[in-house]
Amino acid sequence: MSGLQDRIQDTKERMQDWADDRKGGGKGSKNIVVWLVALYLIITVVLGIFWSQEPDDFDIQANAAAKAEQMGVEVVRGFTTTATLMKVTDTLQNKPGGYLSNDITPPGLWLDNIPNWEFGVLVQVRDFSRALRKDFSRSQSQSTEDKDLAIAEPQLHFDANSTFLPATESEYQRGVDALQSYLERLSDPTEPTAQFYARADNLRQWLFDVETRLGSLSQRLSASVGQRRLNEDMNIPHSTETPDEEIVKTSWGQIDDVFYEARGTSWALLHLMRAIEVDFREVLEKKNALVGLRQIIRELEGTQEALWSPVILNGSGFGVFANHSLVMASYISRANAAILDLRELLAQG
Repeated sequence: MSGLQDRIQDTKERMQDWADDRKGGGKGSKNIVVWLVALYLIITVVLGIFWSQEPDDFDIQANAAAKAEQMGVEVVRGFTTTATLMKVTDTLQNKPGGYLSNDITPPGLWLDNIPNWEFGVLVQVRDFSRALRKDFSRSQSQSTEDKDLAIAEPQLHFDANSTFLPATESEYQRGVDALQSYLERLSDPTEPTAQFYARADNLRQWLFDVETRLGSLSQRLSASVGQRRLNEDMNIPHSTETPDEEIVKTSWGQIDDVFYEARGTSWALLHLMRAIEVDFREVLEKKNALVGLRQIIRELEGTQEALWSPVILNGSGFGVFANHSLVMASYISRANAAILDLRELLAQG
């Protein structure tokens, strides 16, 4: 009988030891999970900081020369502008972190500054691809549109937030491929169907679109501190009654969004304006407008100065703290005024 009790007691002790081991293993497993989650968060935060860096400027003429050498062709009129549009679009997709606007996983899901920067770039890419299709590549209003540009423009207007089936990146790449095909035909002396017409009226039409974009951005940036504005449309016939004045203020959660959209817009425009200086140089010199274009470029360069603050400050106009939105609005407003002057010069005979 005592032997049986000893065996029962021994079995209880073994089961207790096994239970204690399981408890210890469970704690170890929980510790491993905690460390893995912590490591994942650290990695995503570091990646998020790295991906939040804005791309640097690039040399538009060096880019065109490199592409021409790769293709084994000469740089002709319109080559630099088209190659610049392609490079801007390529940067949108292949910068650190890639294209973030359609990300559904961290850290891209958590970031909003760079996606707003991407949107600003994308608006200019779309506007310029449309101008290239309907103006720069056609000699007159009754001309047939270019077959490759007819593909490129709608592809670059594809939904910016599509993650898959199809992914935004793949659709934009189809647009870049169509631009590449146009560029190859443009630089082929035996292919007369691809042309780039550097005329003052074509350039004025695109500049008008740029002017309206920058005007809207300037107003939205200035509204960071709130403004009481008179309704300038009240004396124009319109559909419904509107108040004589209104208070316009950007919500605090959108201040950095508007700022980075303006940074992206200015970054894309800076490169496109530099390309315009190359391909429209004869027209600009004839109209005495070259200095005006260079002034626009200088103002846009000011929008790309390094931002030393970790956050977008929103101090009052004459307050203690800076207001980054008002500084950006100042540069964009001056660039917009210079564009208006340039358009007037181009309209003169």
